[in-house]
Amino acid sequence: MSVKLNSDQKKEIFKNFGGSETNTGSIEAQVALLTEQIRILTGHLNENKKDQVCRRSLLTKVGKRKRFLKYLMRKDILAYRALIEKLGIRK
Repeated sequence: MSVKLNSDQKKEIFKNFGGSETNTGSIEAQVALLTEQIRILTGHLNENKKDQVCRRSLLTKVGKRKRFLKYLMRKDILAYRALIEKLGIRK
């Protein structure tokens, strides 16, 4: 299993959540990308429990996603609810 996303996977995420492959700046697309990276890093850490650099990277990405979601919740609560429903986070 690869720890990184390739460019085709990123384009697919941006197309699904940002509207187009080139819309990489939308909050929804950034949160979706971070969520996928968090899932990959979590799987890696389940196999490699002592990888502290990966753990720090995971915590950094979780914090950044949390800030993005907080911003989106303040700006557009309906888009926030739709996004967390689509990503399957925050049960």
